[in-house]
Amino acid sequence: MADPAAQLICDADVLRDGGNGVRFEIQHHGETAAAFVIRHGGVVYGYLNRCRHVPVELDWQEGRFFDGDGDYLICSMHGALYLPDNGYCVAGPCRGQSLQSLAVAEREGRIYYLPQADGA
Repeated sequence: MADPAAQLICDADVLRDGGNGVRFEIQHHGETAAAFVIRHGGVVYGYLNRCRHVPVELDWQEGRFFDGDGDYLICSMHGALYLPDNGYCVAGPCRGQSLQSLAVAEREGRIYYLPQADGA
């Protein structure tokens, strides 16, 4: 990876479409924050692990972010549904808001977080 600030998250083959995500930590506004990556439609997406309704983590068990059908990201606290490809909330008390996306990249069989691309 050409970016020396890139943070290795996991091997790419760990992420399967609609399957478990991988949690990791980042520095966000000077504080350690929970984050995660998932794969949807063959593409890897990264988000802060924080519901837009109340600041709780989404996964109901570690790495379980998708609903039963693997179509939506779901908040374990109150069932808000988010589109996996852009984090937009389509159902629940935070409808119309979006998860905070993170810059991630898949390179040479690995997934990286790109803090400089996020302005971190």
